[in-house]
Amino acid sequence: MLNRRNLIPALLLLFLLSLFALHLLQYRFHRIKIEPLDGYYLDATKIKFSWKGWFSASYQEAEDQYLNDHFGFRPLFVRLNHQLRFSLFNKVKTAWVIVGKNNYLYEHNYIKAEYGVDFIGYDSISTRMYKFEQLQHKLDTLGTKLIAVFASGKGTFYPEYIPDNYYDWRGSTNIEVYRHYAEKWNINCIDFNKHFINLKEKSPYPLYPQYGIHWSRYSACLATDSIVRYIEKLCNMEMPHIYWDKINMSRPQGRDKDISDAMNLFFPPRSFPMAYPEIKIESDSGKTKPSLLVVADSFHRVIYDLEVLDDLFTNPRWWYYNKEIYPDCFHTWLTTDDVNFEEEVLKYDVIIILSTDANLPNFGWGFIENGYDLFCSQNETN
Repeated sequence: MLNRRNLIPALLLLFLLSLFALHLLQYRFHRIKIEPLDGYYLDATKIKFSWKGWFSASYQEAEDQYLNDHFGFRPLFVRLNHQLRFSLFNKVKTAWVIVGKNNYLYEHNYIKAEYGVDFIGYDSISTRMYKFEQLQHKLDTLGTKLIAVFASGKGTFYPEYIPDNYYDWRGSTNIEVYRHYAEKWNINCIDFNKHFINLKEKSPYPLYPQYGIHWSRYSACLATDSIVRYIEKLCNMEMPHIYWDKINMSRPQGRDKDISDAMNLFFPPRSFPMAYPEIKIESDSGKTKPSLLVVADSFHRVIYDLEVLDDLFTNPRWWYYNKEIYPDCFHTWLTTDDVNFEEEVLKYDVIIILSTDANLPNFGWGFIENGYDLFCSQNETN
């Protein structure tokens, strides 16, 4: 019989054994439903046993990695670890996340874009924008309008919250030079980078979130309305518009908290409320809905998620980083390598190339160069 002296150690041992048994049961049967981790990660796959792998130790290494990625209650322990690091030490486990002042969250690439660390040089940008201008002119003669759209990045919009220990200098930035050549060569361009920074102190609602990396849903609504009106003027047509007469304020939702979601915390950090317009669409009776192709990074996903493009355009398509084709890829995998570039380009009345400043080193992701080589280079050599 246990005396009082041995009771506590025995109970502690029983508790630990129970936890171990519960972990094994969860690993084997998954009876307790646990919300999976957010963000992109690649779990190790289980490999078959082989004597060759055993003696080379590759099997043991693979099995160890598999068990580490699949042990019972792993998402709970990961979230606990991340929550303690963030709450106690203001640190994050996610490699690409930077905690700024007042807990504003950044990705490193957006800080590099603000300070010009990723600057690709005047020659590279002037060459690309020259090809853009030539392609714009050629496509215009073929009935297609080409438009450049620049979006503000988190570092450009909130430079005041970037940690002091990152860079102590600021050089030329890609967005400044792209803007220069767009103005110099009369390129069709919507500069939301400059526009939203100018609106920052005037807007009645937040334009960029504290814990998200993209522009806010409210900003996406403003951007969509501005794009429609720009196309109307450029193409001399009247299109249906989006509008709203009610805006709901709430804690950040969806992509307005995409960085904090990817941090996999137990408790979402507190932030200021964000604006969510209740979007309505004007009747398209007697109005034109041009066909649209958008070649863009993930900033276009916020616009896409408004679910209004089909009401404003005919057959809108999105080439994600000039590679994956949406909405097709939501159902059947389709990439730009699977289609005829010339035929696809000439299908559309309007083509937009949209990028945030962090992606300007690769602006167009090859679309501009491919289009120039196909439609313009032969004319220059003749």
